[in-house]
Amino acid sequence: MRTLCAVVLVFEVVVIGLAIPIAINLEGTDPALAGGVWGGMALAALVLSGLQKHTWAYYAAWGLQAAFLFSSFMVTGALLVAVVFVSLWITGVILGRRVDEVRAMHASRAEAEEATGTHGAAEGAGPAETAGAAGGAGRA
Repeated sequence: MRTLCAVVLVFEVVVIGLAIPIAINLEGTDPALAGGVWGGMALAALVLSGLQKHTWAYYAAWGLQAAFLFSSFMVTGALLVAVVFVSLWITGVILGRRVDEVRAMHASRAEAEEATGTHGAAEGAGPAETAGAAGGAGRA
């Protein structure tokens, strides 16, 4: 899950960074305000993308999503982009959790098979030997 979230944050860095010149040139926002607000958020997204292995960074990134959503009201069109990235973040969390669950299930299954000494097929036989023993197909 953390990898997917980190990827979303990296893409978000670019988009938030591009909001700065749009806010300055199209909306007439003070450059210091635009650079401070969206530059700070872009920097925070970049740092948080690298720290997603920590639980606190994951929750801080949720806060960043909320800040991006609320600050997007200052720039025309940014609300749509913010909604898209919040949706990507939520999707990344949901799909990432599913992937983590499947990985955990496979790891526990592999540990159980290793502990019992069974590996699903005949022990010591490779895939071709197992297929040959099962049906004898393809041998002359």
